[in-house]
Amino acid sequence: MSHLDRVQAWIDADPDPATRRELQTLDSDSIAERFSDTLHFGTAGLRGPVRAGPMGMNVAVVTKATAGVGQWLIDHGHHGAAVVVGRDARHGSEQFFHATTEVLAAQGFDVVSLPDPGPTPLVAFAVRDLGAAAGIQITASHNPPADNGYKVYLDGGAQLVPPADDEIEQLIGHTDDASSIARNPVDSDCRADANTERYLARLGSRFGTRRSDLKVALTAMHGVGGELAVEALRRAGFTNVVVVPEQQHPDPDFPTATFPNPEEPGAADLLLDLADDIDADLTIALDPDADRCAVGALVEGSWRMLTGDETGALLGAGILASRNTVAGTASSPLVASTIVSGSLLSKIAAAAGARHATTLTGFKWLVRAGEGLVYAYEEAIGHCVDPDAVRDKDGISAAVALCVLADDLARAGRTLAGRLDELFELHGVHTTGQYSLRVDDLDRIAQIMRSLRHDPPSELTGVVVAMKDFRLNPPAQSTDAVQFTGTTDTGTIRVIARPSGTEPKLKFYLEVTESPGQPLGDAHVAAQRRLAQLTDEVSALTNAGHR
Repeated sequence: MSHLDRVQAWIDADPDPATRRELQTLDSDSIAERFSDTLHFGTAGLRGPVRAGPMGMNVAVVTKATAGVGQWLIDHGHHGAAVVVGRDARHGSEQFFHATTEVLAAQGFDVVSLPDPGPTPLVAFAVRDLGAAAGIQITASHNPPADNGYKVYLDGGAQLVPPADDEIEQLIGHTDDASSIARNPVDSDCRADANTERYLARLGSRFGTRRSDLKVALTAMHGVGGELAVEALRRAGFTNVVVVPEQQHPDPDFPTATFPNPEEPGAADLLLDLADDIDADLTIALDPDADRCAVGALVEGSWRMLTGDETGALLGAGILASRNTVAGTASSPLVASTIVSGSLLSKIAAAAGARHATTLTGFKWLVRAGEGLVYAYEEAIGHCVDPDAVRDKDGISAAVALCVLADDLARAGRTLAGRLDELFELHGVHTTGQYSLRVDDLDRIAQIMRSLRHDPPSELTGVVVAMKDFRLNPPAQSTDAVQFTGTTDTGTIRVIARPSGTEPKLKFYLEVTESPGQPLGDAHVAAQRRLAQLTDEVSALTNAGHR
């Protein structure tokens, strides 16, 4: 089939008149780009710009993807099983949701439809709670407004892992044209409201209820988590929650946040302004689908959003110290973080007599870290504080856990910042940072990674470094990443380079540690100085790798 025939065949088979018209108005260069490849189905499902053609998120692509997922479930003995489907409020989400539920219904599945825009953790929870065979959430999480996505849960509510992603992609490639794939209407489902209530009840059993005077400033970042977060906190006893009004309700255009990611510089400015205005005790920022959570604290009199690693250390230490964990089923509880996360949690776990596991990036690996898992986090403000209920990152439950921790500290006259300093006194200052290179041409990322492997730096910040190539690990632990580590006179440095799995970025994860026993102020200054130098040198490496 010629290129023009393939384009015309796609247009003829597109079930959405709007995207058919869109393709018919494009010039030849745009058509060539739209049909240069397809969105690839990976362990994160699908993610891409909302637009017509096989390189975009649209009804045709979602219809074919769902037919492939459904066939995979049938092939693995799940015909007729329950499948949970939810959505966020992004452009296209409602259309994609209906395409997904209706294709699954036509394939004979018991579709548990969550029709209102809602947080991703509700789908992960429902899969596990209902014993469903799978879950699908229509979301692009914290991506820019133009994007949408399709996230799949299997295996008791965890994200899928290889080889399931490759098997599903193969099946998608062999599906019928989108217009030929059967769709059956799906009625409203009483299990949707029950799911939200059961999720909130689980939070109550996990964290209890108290009466707290803590004043919390919260933003939903124009996403779908604001209402549920406020209700979850209210039921936990945190009734003094003030939201950023401009960002509380879903808005697919994200008018106050071009990059609706709490980690992005400036994204939390409205939240921190509100915290100042109301004299808050802490701030909570959810990302748009509420699976991630960032916390802000007063540090030396000024508001600062804590890093994911700082928050991970605080939550990990708090969970390991809680009586619920000590009295739980795991005599030696397990906490987990990823290869790109900071190393402080491992030291906290060792001091607490707990186990620590390091996994590849992503919660698909973290929640499979081992038996007795009580907490897992990744540096990108993702936290799993109740693995028995939600086997993925969950910003709502993390927000409750952080407020409980802050309230416990406040009752003892302490603060989150003070607790961090206590951990640094015990285990040494751990300072982490990132450097990201966003590209238009993915070949540039491949070129830089080749340069790092074949012509690695021998020194960074004047320290001799050793390289580790994670591609040389055994298959189950292999990934496209390289690590450089070195020992300074007073601590360590570490750099990990890894292409992003969801965006056209090359990411560098940096860590500088200073050994315990030094004056804390001096250690902080030394770590920050070396981190700044390390960032500059990493930036220079990306330019060298592109020459």
